[in-house]
Amino acid sequence: MNYRSTRDTSNTPAYVSSAEAIKKGLAPDGGLYMPDSIPHLSSGDVEALIPLSYARRAAYVLSMYLTDYDKAALEADCEAAYSEEKFPGGAAVLRKMDDTFSTLELWHGPTCAFKDMALQIMPRLLSRALSMTGEKLRAHILVATSGDTGKAALEGYRDVPGVDITVFYPVDGVSRMQKMQMTTQEGENVNVCAVRGNFDDAQNGVKEIFSDAALADEAKKAGSFFSSANSINWGRLAPQIVYYISAYCDLVKNGSIKLGDEINVCVPTGNFGNIFAAYLAKTMGLPIAHLICASNSNCVLTDFLKTGTYDRTREFFKTMSPSMDILISSNLERLLYVVGGAELTSRLMNELKENGKYTLPADIMAKIGGVFSGYYLSEKETAETIGRTFDKFGYLIDTHTAVGVGCAEKYVTETGDKKVTVIASTASPYKFAADVAASLGRPIDSDEPSEILGTLSSISGTEIPAPLKRTLTLPVRFTRVVDASEMPNVALKK
Repeated sequence: MNYRSTRDTSNTPAYVSSAEAIKKGLAPDGGLYMPDSIPHLSSGDVEALIPLSYARRAAYVLSMYLTDYDKAALEADCEAAYSEEKFPGGAAVLRKMDDTFSTLELWHGPTCAFKDMALQIMPRLLSRALSMTGEKLRAHILVATSGDTGKAALEGYRDVPGVDITVFYPVDGVSRMQKMQMTTQEGENVNVCAVRGNFDDAQNGVKEIFSDAALADEAKKAGSFFSSANSINWGRLAPQIVYYISAYCDLVKNGSIKLGDEINVCVPTGNFGNIFAAYLAKTMGLPIAHLICASNSNCVLTDFLKTGTYDRTREFFKTMSPSMDILISSNLERLLYVVGGAELTSRLMNELKENGKYTLPADIMAKIGGVFSGYYLSEKETAETIGRTFDKFGYLIDTHTAVGVGCAEKYVTETGDKKVTVIASTASPYKFAADVAASLGRPIDSDEPSEILGTLSSISGTEIPAPLKRTLTLPVRFTRVVDASEMPNVALKK
């Protein structure tokens, strides 16, 4: 299977292997890599996956996309990435709330966020890609994060041979725990830097570095090349397809549905990568009827799905679900490519860059609207959802998962569609402990992380995750803060 840029409009596209796509991250023209076809997953395939472990399911699905990788090597990498040691609570855990809703807890890994699901396997895929392509330079991974990706990438790439990693985060745009997790990161090949501005400023800065030929030459002279670990990199997005397929298998296995029954999926998302992975699972043949795109007050995706116009020229809100505080949803470009082709995608991305917005043709929007619905939650609604979910089910959820739950509820109320619905639960509530406690009616008058986590544990009767306990004991290593214009110097280690 070969890969091409979403913006490659030539009659003879510049195809690359999956190893090359993962190594490069972003295509030279600024587009995102996509496979030349979507593999088919039959009912028989799904049935064969049901009795397997998560690692074996992952290896099977990834081998359908990464056809140049050795299958035995993929299996070994998946077994190591999704081991009991890495995910002591299970790699992707279904938790039934009622007959309609089940959450898919994706945060039982080393950083307590769903990003671990991709970023424990991705460094292994990159290491093999470097070897497979005969690369002699060091890979320098550049990451813009709205909170969770940064720590998960740092942990995944920590001390990986032949790789350095630099993470940029908005200085006031992450939670206290997220910041502590990043600034205390261990490892000899890691670097963390705060950026004055919001996530979009950091993300645009990284994209500009990737597209700057002079910077690439300077890095090459120093013995390295730039690559990405954000979901713009196919090696980050492909592993996310797996957990929707795995969730379906587990629903059949536990008797919630029969093989072949359709389900709905609801994903709290800002960058559109996680829900696009669910869309790919559906496109492969997984019986997903509808996708519910859940947003917070930065509801650019909700408005797009309702109107067909994507407009990032709007007020930016800092919310209690900061990983979704995003106005430029990079992975939406991949959806545009699938439904509209490279020529349309290239034109729309130019319009977005020049004007800050674009409007889809009606026929393309109709295709998207038949699959996706968009809803959003205000801060008040998010807090109410956390409290209501805990009171009704005794179930403690974080601020992002609450957006998913609340939007799924809105969808059912509006449509009456009560198909079994999987809601992606993206982070431990302890990563956003102060806001979760306040939502339960117990605001915490302290800025001390240990006191905040301890109070939430006392309120809820739940345990503080071990990785977060350990973070509280580590010294701060990274304190640098720069303007977005200074990011190239950081990338070049100046």
